[in-house]
Amino acid sequence: MADTASKTSLIDGLKEICGPSHVLTAPEDLAPWLEERRGLYKGRASALVKPANTEEVASVVRLAAETKTPIIPMGGNTGLVGGQITEDERTILLSLDRMNRIREVDPANNTLTVEAGVTLARAQEEADAAGRLFPLSLASEGTCQIGGNLATNAGGTAVLRYGNARDLVLGLEVVLADGRIWNGLRALRKDNTGYDLKQLFLGAEGTLGIITAAVLKLFPKPTARAVGFAAVKDVEAAVSLLHFMEEKSGGAVTSFELVPRIGVDFVTRHIEGARDPLDAPSPWYVLVELSSGGESPALAETLTNALGEALEKNLASDAVIAQSETQAEELWALRENLSDVQREEGGSIKHDISVPVSKMAAFMDRALEAVTKEMPGIRPVPFGHIGDGNVHFNLSQPEGMDKGAFLEKWDHFNRIVHAIAVELNGSISAEHGVGQLKRDEIAALKSPVEMDLMRTLKRSLDPENILNPGKVVKL
Repeated sequence: MADTASKTSLIDGLKEICGPSHVLTAPEDLAPWLEERRGLYKGRASALVKPANTEEVASVVRLAAETKTPIIPMGGNTGLVGGQITEDERTILLSLDRMNRIREVDPANNTLTVEAGVTLARAQEEADAAGRLFPLSLASEGTCQIGGNLATNAGGTAVLRYGNARDLVLGLEVVLADGRIWNGLRALRKDNTGYDLKQLFLGAEGTLGIITAAVLKLFPKPTARAVGFAAVKDVEAAVSLLHFMEEKSGGAVTSFELVPRIGVDFVTRHIEGARDPLDAPSPWYVLVELSSGGESPALAETLTNALGEALEKNLASDAVIAQSETQAEELWALRENLSDVQREEGGSIKHDISVPVSKMAAFMDRALEAVTKEMPGIRPVPFGHIGDGNVHFNLSQPEGMDKGAFLEKWDHFNRIVHAIAVELNGSISAEHGVGQLKRDEIAALKSPVEMDLMRTLKRSLDPENILNPGKVVKL
């Protein structure tokens, strides 16, 4: 009875802060927020609250702190590691949907100040309208939100040129675990007045504070791009081609993405209109994009000459260059549809690893041998951002195998693949985060000193452990 009364009091308090229509408690309203998009995790919660501004977020957090109620900040719910899911039914889900204002566009300073609920696609559009570029780009950019992108240190297809999400931020506004507001919205590229506090919250997955706004870096908008698709014999050749293209283009390589033959087969099989752009099959391909502020014909000529020379040097066996924006988008579709088409082939076990680019070929050789030896017939689908050392080493089930039986091997294959990445001084989470999926594993892989430092930060900034508890580190 006391628990029911406490819950009622909490809900009443939330309604008083945000308004009754912005506090959802009905099971049918909560359901879409309680399942991770891959279906690995299903959660529980007492309410979903949608504050309108930073002050309301702070009031909600103060109420949670007073009642020792867990609270999880929610973006677009596109996370892949269970970071937004909990089984604690007391939990408040805090959606930033209504905090979607553009606070300032400053082209002269190359900055864009946005609230956390602004979608990535809208941030890109606002930058474009100002004649600038916000380079973070993800497959989920239409629904994922800036707050979530920064909380998970999102990567994407342009990291090679512009860096991860944390590299694209100058300042933050954050609500702390006790409800205080830290206004660190400084649009400065140089500020040596103490600790760089924003870095504590970037990539922390909402466990140290709730990001409510950010000052984002903008860049000159490229006026030209050139896209090519090249066949390579192996991953070592792909890495060699990467370095060759960087040298020949003078650093104009924006993206360099690895695509396996099986990936082309999957996409052309399941995506209407998709086609293989080259005449003969190859074990591996790379999609390369150059961008610059110059003229399109000049950049296309640079790409044409570089790939032509690469063919002469046997760094590639065949190549095609997009002759229009439509053709460029068709080439990109072969890469961008890779994640979605794997579900059409049954169960898929995911890995998000990174290793030094110089060790990518060694990782791939060892990992492919290990998983195929462990399960004959398994279909590896390794693809992704080889230019920055990040590959999604995914595994599709053998044809005809029961999907459930295959997915039961998730942890087993994780241990195999992750061990190889770690042995090569790599990471088991390059851009998806830790959440709860990899929390215990990183505790076993990181040094005691590193884990102690992480727990010390958590206890210092969130002593009651109410901010997304049980994620990243377990106290």
